[in-house]
Amino acid sequence: MKQFILCIALITIAASIQAQNNQRVIEVKVSGQGEPLLFIPGFTVPGDIWEPFVKQLEQDFECHVITLAGFGGKTPIDFPWLPQVNSALQNYIIANNLSNVTIIGHSLGGTIATWLASRDSLNLRQIILVDALPASGALMIPNFNPDNLVYESPFNSQQLNMTDEEFAQMAAGMSRGMSLNTSSQEQIKKWMVNADRKTYVYGYTDYLKLDLRKDLKSINIPVTIIAADTPYGKDMVTKTYQSQYANLKTYDFILAENAAHFIMLD
Repeated sequence: MKQFILCIALITIAASIQAQNNQRVIEVKVSGQGEPLLFIPGFTVPGDIWEPFVKQLEQDFECHVITLAGFGGKTPIDFPWLPQVNSALQNYIIANNLSNVTIIGHSLGGTIATWLASRDSLNLRQIILVDALPASGALMIPNFNPDNLVYESPFNSQQLNMTDEEFAQMAAGMSRGMSLNTSSQEQIKKWMVNADRKTYVYGYTDYLKLDLRKDLKSINIPVTIIAADTPYGKDMVTKTYQSQYANLKTYDFILAENAAHFIMLD
């Protein structure tokens, strides 16, 4: 009997530690009632970006809005960062019995949604991917090999050693290509500047290393992909998505015209 009680106590402690770890890795705001929706933002972006949509949808749906560690003022975590994020979200869905959940993810958030959809243990209804790819690194890096991407690199060191002013200038330049809206560009820049610098640098390395193209074969739920046509144009964007999602059995593809990467802001 004593051994049984000890086992129960250890299981309870382990579950408590796991829950605490999940809370450190992700922050979740829940509102509304109905079928569950899970919103995952993109890299450096807090969950607040989904607020206009949540206000409309929470009348009919239970909305779970995620902010990731290191972003939106949230405490950073140790590395590797992205595997912990993926696991925490999977554990959150299971622990909260989010059956038949729809996941809506932008950019990195869409990549994470793709990873979750490829897990056999989750009962998902569908995923909606907003300008998201399963292997961004393969698109951006010639002769892509995830093993060659490491934290300790000259490029990462350069970004870590930037002054705040230099980093802000870089963020301003990048944000101009992410939205067609001037005020949105300024907000995107602020999100980047306010992100924990190490999470920005090493977390992006995690992001580029992730290649889910083979995992697409395991996805059997409906997938909707919404892609921006700016700045590359309809033909190139369509070709890119067809190539990256070639292993996905079927999906609905929507091209958002006159929109850049942050489609929901444009």
